[in-house]
Amino acid sequence: MSQEHSQKSGFETRAIHAGYDPDPTTGAVIPPIYATSTYKQDGVGGLRGGYEYSRSGNPTRTALEGNLAALEEGDRAFAFASGLAAEDTLLRSLTRPGDHLVIPDDAYGGTFRLIDKVGGPWGLEHSPAAVSDLDAVRAAIRPGKTKLVWIETPTNPLLNIGDIEALAAIAHQAGALLVVDNTFASPYLQQPLTLGADVVVHSTTKYCGGHSDVVGGALVVRGLEVADKVGFHQNAMGAVPGPFDAFLTHRGLKTLAVRMDRHCDNAEKVVDFLVGHPQVAEVIYPGLESHPGHEVASRQMKRYGGIVSFRVTGGEEHALDVCDRTEVFTLGESLGGVESLIEHPGRMTHASVAGTDLEVPPDLIRLSVGIETAEDLVADLERALEPGRG
Repeated sequence: MSQEHSQKSGFETRAIHAGYDPDPTTGAVIPPIYATSTYKQDGVGGLRGGYEYSRSGNPTRTALEGNLAALEEGDRAFAFASGLAAEDTLLRSLTRPGDHLVIPDDAYGGTFRLIDKVGGPWGLEHSPAAVSDLDAVRAAIRPGKTKLVWIETPTNPLLNIGDIEALAAIAHQAGALLVVDNTFASPYLQQPLTLGADVVVHSTTKYCGGHSDVVGGALVVRGLEVADKVGFHQNAMGAVPGPFDAFLTHRGLKTLAVRMDRHCDNAEKVVDFLVGHPQVAEVIYPGLESHPGHEVASRQMKRYGGIVSFRVTGGEEHALDVCDRTEVFTLGESLGGVESLIEHPGRMTHASVAGTDLEVPPDLIRLSVGIETAEDLVADLERALEPGRG
């Protein structure tokens, strides 16, 4: 599909066609898995399609990157071996020792660990701020030193919402770039680059791949200067996905829209069940009018996503018991797959922030609501929350 045609097409059409045209030799409608490390040159420097070595470029990866760029409406996309590999490459591309970042005060534990434990010794400084508080973000910026304002929206796992357009204006006024981790929303529900963000980060392991069978990450950028820096570091650092990983992620993107609609449908039914349940102290979901970020989420998201967090009445032990009792919800880390997952962030995905300002409540449970029959998911939670079950 031509770039011009792609820009005019709907999301679902772009998800299926953008980034790859049927193979001119065989007519293959799906990008082949180019399981090769190197490429024959037609004379020294005579590259076919620009390919010389698969760290620098691979046709299967190229198709994935073209698709991601089209879905996020960015200038270029770059695929990586994991979401953290993408984040690390971005940090090395756009910051230097002595620079400063603003990060969410409830950031994903792996992001915090990377910035604090890896970036800190390298010379990076950071300040946490609530993404939902524009004044707090503005106050956390150090003029002349802050290079990146890094946000998640919705955040992981407390589902706070940041106003992307307003945060972009704050960052740009201070001479910084706005980076948005769009993993929870996916490109289907939210396109931060169209709202003023400069870089989008994805763990493509999650909704983009969507089947819990591949680990990957991506950066999608606005602006060729940023793209050139990221492209250089992608090649120089080399944390790229193999062709089979790129193939699986690209295949997942083709069904992203239909999966996300089902994730959202099911999440809304789960929320309806949890709200007012006597064993549930609080339900956290941007689709609830009581959620403090509901109005902003309604403005910048297509729907509210498949992640639901809630707090139980009996503290940490109660939360652990509920996680242990579910049968349809699988106890496991990660999210965004077709199967429903349940986890205890304080002991699992966010253990690395224990004892810091980013520590999450011990009675918190996070659900990644899958695409199973909604009534089975509700019944499973009802059994798990039943008092006296052991």
